[in-house]
Amino acid sequence: MKDMPMSEARHELTSLPERLGHTHETVTVTRRGKPVLAILPWEEYEAITETLEILSDKALMTVLRRSIKEAEQGKTIPWEQAKRKLGL
Repeated sequence: MKDMPMSEARHELTSLPERLGHTHETVTVTRRGKPVLAILPWEEYEAITETLEILSDKALMTVLRRSIKEAEQGKTIPWEQAKRKLGL
C-alpha cells in the first residue's frame, strides 16, 4: 500500500485507474501524515463488499462453516458426481 499526501492525490487522481487497474495495490491518501482515504481498484472494492455481505449473513455463514467442517472431515463427493447432480 502506497501512502500519498492529499496534494499529490489531487494531481494524480486521473492517472490512478491505469496505475492501479492491473494490480491489487491500494493507495492511502493522507492529510498531515494521517490516513483519510483509501483508493483501490473497483474489483477490489466489489470483492470486499461481497465478502462483507457474506460475513454479515448469519444463515450463510452457518452453512459455510458446516461445509468447511465437512470438507475437513473428508465428507466430499467426486467432481464428476457433483456435475451429474447439477445436470452439467
